[in-house]
Amino acid sequence: RKQATEYSTSSSDDEFESKPSLTHKAKRTLRRRKKLEKETKQLIKQEELKRLHKAQAVQRQLEELEERQRALEFFGVKLERELRGESDSGTKDETQMLHEWFELVLEKNKLMRYESELLIIAQELELEDHQSRLEQKLREKMAIDDSLKDEMDLNEENEI
Repeated sequence: RKQATEYSTSSSDDEFESKPSLTHKAKRTLRRRKKLEKETKQLIKQEELKRLHKAQAVQRQLEELEERQRALEFFGVKLERELRGESDSGTKDETQMLHEWFELVLEKNKLMRYESELLIIAQELELEDHQSRLEQKLREKMAIDDSLKDEMDLNEENEI
């Protein structure tokens, strides 16, 4: 086609041949844009799935942590009763019971720190999810031509 256009002597033929090439370029650009949008959507979906899996893992760890804390609490109550002499088990000496009690307190503190870390991770995941939704909303707003937007749309876009 290009060779035929180049060797054509009529200027009206040149115009006729150049128009299809513009539409071809526009179609190519449109295809590229759609492909890019599709890839972007897939990446967003993959990131959401990663966050979902991470959130589920954090939730499981929090549940396991809660059970461990309950078990430590139960054992701690039992040990305190023995230390006060409210229990019948006089087989252990007081220093051994105090040692166990301090180890119990250390373990409980460690679990509480771990729980705080997990809660921070969960909050971080929520914030990442919120950011992703805002970015998607902004992309949708920016895809609309500015001439078609009213003042409220422009303000909302700026706010995002």
